[in-house]
Amino acid sequence: MIMILAIQKFFVAGAIPARTRTRIRHLLVLLLPPFFAMAQVTGGQHVFQFLTLPPSARITALGGMQITVQDDDVALAATNPAALNASMDGQLVFNHNFFLSDIQHGYAAYAAHLPKLGITVHGGLQYMGYGDMPMTDEFGNMLGKVRAAETAFALGAARRLSPRLSMGLNLRVAVSTLDVYQSTAIAADAGFLYADTARLFSAAMVLRNAGAQIARYNDLREDLPFDLQIGVSKRLRYLPFRLSVIAHNLHQWEIRHDDPRLRTNPTLLFGGGQDDAGGNPALDNFFRHFVFNGEFLLGRNEAFRIRLGYNHLRKKELTVQNYRSLAGFSGGVGIKVSRFRIDVGYASYHLGGGVVHFGVGTNLKEFF
Repeated sequence: MIMILAIQKFFVAGAIPARTRTRIRHLLVLLLPPFFAMAQVTGGQHVFQFLTLPPSARITALGGMQITVQDDDVALAATNPAALNASMDGQLVFNHNFFLSDIQHGYAAYAAHLPKLGITVHGGLQYMGYGDMPMTDEFGNMLGKVRAAETAFALGAARRLSPRLSMGLNLRVAVSTLDVYQSTAIAADAGFLYADTARLFSAAMVLRNAGAQIARYNDLREDLPFDLQIGVSKRLRYLPFRLSVIAHNLHQWEIRHDDPRLRTNPTLLFGGGQDDAGGNPALDNFFRHFVFNGEFLLGRNEAFRIRLGYNHLRKKELTVQNYRSLAGFSGGVGIKVSRFRIDVGYASYHLGGGVVHFGVGTNLKEFF
């Protein structure tokens, strides 16, 4: 919920409305900022929404989701714990995201393989710093500053159930702070990943952020951003390219936002359009459940990578009516230099701007 306020800070000029410090809590229930109402956002219905952000520059470049790849990138375990495998042993990654309106978002993780137990484990830290928000009275007079931040600590493990099938679990503790208010939650991820290396094909299913708040803001109960995702990947045999399709929000089929202002005929009680006046609503809703991405794996040991992604839900939610934009599109590169892998990802969110994500990873065991 804090993330909704912070994004509003980016798109709406002026101070965030707040009468007194005791009324800051009311900001948490603001679902749609005025600017976003035009852009048709369906979010804002969950607390700890920052848990849905892509943890790495690689995933940002791939449209914000990737659950079907199993290699030495330990950041992939944040989205699908079943991606953990022995090649991640000793891998350390750090990613930092220059989010909207100077908001700082990052993720760091380390993995180790335990051969005697036949499992691979990892630990991760995700943080979100919103900086200082102005606190004002009902007349707009400055009363001070409000600090806001969110942090999540994750532990996960995975093991192979067969040569092609892996299963993994993540347990996550999240803490959210807004001035004197604080909330904590426990969430879990469960994932399965099937990888057929002979056919260059993989498939995965993940249940993300299943859990509940432990401590609430003023006893106001809010749901975590649960998500059911299924994905497939296919690497071409004669071209160093991997295509992936990720389906998300499968537990809730209708994810279009009903905005009465955009209906073709506001006098109708039934019918009319959702979100936009034209197009096929059922087809639009269908594609909002999908993220499409591709990754070129070039050079010896795949040292250079080019990534592209498209997120249709982001495109439809953050496109301003009657204006063209690249919202929903993303891209990036990754390069291995000596013992380090450096990644850069960019995602276009809105006419107002996009996000730049940087990441660096290495294997600590190569230094000792």
